[in-house]
Amino acid sequence: MKAVFKIFGWVLLAALLVGGYAGYRVGFGKPFTITQLADRQALDFVLRNPELFTQIGLVDGTFLDTHSGKLADVGEDKRDADYARAERYLVELRQFDRVKLNTQDQITYDILEDQYTSGLAFKPFAWMSSEGLYPINPMWGTNVGMPTFMENGHTIKNAKTAENYVVRLEAMGPKLDAVTAEMQRQAQAGVVLPISLVERSIQISRDTIAGAAADNALVQKFTRDATPLKDLDAAKREALTARAVKAVETGIYPAYERMIAALEGVKAAAQTQGSGIGRLPQGAELYAIYLKQMTTTDYTAEQIHQLGLSEVARISAEMDTILKAQGLTRGTLAERMEILNKRPDQLFPNTDEGRAQILARYNEIMREIETRMPEYFNSIPPGQLRIERVPVALEKGAAGGSYQAAALDGSRPGTFYANLRDATETPRYSMRTLAYHEGVPGHHFQIDTALHLKGLPLIRQQTLYTAYAEGWGLYAERLAAEIGMYKDDPLGDLGRLQAEIFRAVRLVVDTGMHAKGWSREQAIAYMVANTGMAESDVTTEIERYMALPGQACAYKIGQLKILELRERAKTALGDRFNIKDFHSVVLDNGAVPLTVLERLVDAWIAKVKATPA
Repeated sequence: MKAVFKIFGWVLLAALLVGGYAGYRVGFGKPFTITQLADRQALDFVLRNPELFTQIGLVDGTFLDTHSGKLADVGEDKRDADYARAERYLVELRQFDRVKLNTQDQITYDILEDQYTSGLAFKPFAWMSSEGLYPINPMWGTNVGMPTFMENGHTIKNAKTAENYVVRLEAMGPKLDAVTAEMQRQAQAGVVLPISLVERSIQISRDTIAGAAADNALVQKFTRDATPLKDLDAAKREALTARAVKAVETGIYPAYERMIAALEGVKAAAQTQGSGIGRLPQGAELYAIYLKQMTTTDYTAEQIHQLGLSEVARISAEMDTILKAQGLTRGTLAERMEILNKRPDQLFPNTDEGRAQILARYNEIMREIETRMPEYFNSIPPGQLRIERVPVALEKGAAGGSYQAAALDGSRPGTFYANLRDATETPRYSMRTLAYHEGVPGHHFQIDTALHLKGLPLIRQQTLYTAYAEGWGLYAERLAAEIGMYKDDPLGDLGRLQAEIFRAVRLVVDTGMHAKGWSREQAIAYMVANTGMAESDVTTEIERYMALPGQACAYKIGQLKILELRERAKTALGDRFNIKDFHSVVLDNGAVPLTVLERLVDAWIAKVKATPA
């Protein structure tokens, strides 16, 4: 149910400004406006999800903090309570007559309705977990999410947050056991992870508990962050450290061992399963729900599959032209890209020094493009972008790059995480495109803009739509090329096309596995053949799609829709088209479904045409 409510953030600040918890508690009459309803529902949800409350970062460690020593529940009761809450939220929402609302309030209405109905679409699947499709998996599962949250989400900034960190460590073992129980319940219903994900989950769990408890990253984080605290005396710190070690040694490690045993227990069933969810009970219906949720369109699996094949053919031809111009004329596309991947001039040393060089180069790329942004955007988001390495313990299951939004209290800037498990997997020609996608003008630009929007309902600053957000990320890659960032870097442009064909291939392999019965190996072979990517990278990606069906389709669908809307505006407005204003329409309303984005652009076109030149 993590995907049911994609509501975060500023709602808490608003509640505090109007009277804190008292305002929240007495405000549960019929709201005067839909904005008040949205804020109230979002706050209600956040207050019931302590990890999310902490990630928002506004009240942890203050006198208002009653949550930072707690963890959210796991299990059927939690799932059913979430369903009931979504149904209640819908009843409250539908007290408003949408037709009578103004344009901005209609957008808010549509977003709320989409959020709740999307979550409730999973209710017919009795085996669904409170933690989503696969509660244990090497990409998004609670087995990796909990240590990540504790290391990166829970900030230790005073004695209270230090003690609550340890309290959470003590609660982590029981939560991991609850997640294991969820996986076992699903297995009884015939829902089991594909075998490769079982094996990787086992390995990641073993890595997590390798070594002495005192040396575990969870304890080391406490020691590192608690030591400088001025309000935590040495005796108290030593006592808390001892509790942290005990929690890891007697609670967390045994829970992971039980999880590993449970995963070993489903191996036989997993061996007989395919890679996609079409094999699961009601699998075809489930995949259609995921596609609709992820793409915010009504495209069928077959339509998406055929679109992917068409895009792969187009982009392959463009890549072939550049490769031939570089003297790479012989062999398949994949073979020629493999030659490029091994060229010494494209590789960094697989050492700590090489990894430092990669991070330095990413920072250089960002500084270059930031100087060009005022030419294409009316406003520049103020938040700092930090570039860091993916934590070593999580590298095996992590994608090549990812973005984490800034904490709202300013304690953590927006961060582009680069996976540096093997420095040779980051060729120089690929770096621009990944940086533009994750940083500027991609995810950091879009998400930080949303965080600083003024005058919009608070939910609109925080709602996530994969097709919108990832579509913008891929659009940002294209925009960087259009403004000349690759002008003197043809191999960098080849890297852009490789990234684009990668997203087109995703359309093919995601639908191939989940709707057409493709095996994991068949999907890997297709992606390697059509992208030239390293097989290790491809394997990580394919297994990611296995764990979260439909999500991979959202990137390309979103990009194509934004480009389609831009061309529509250019055609309709001619020389009155302004790229800055178009970008404002796309970004300044927060994340929206693609159907809503289309209405916004059409309304802007009509407004410009109606305004005297």
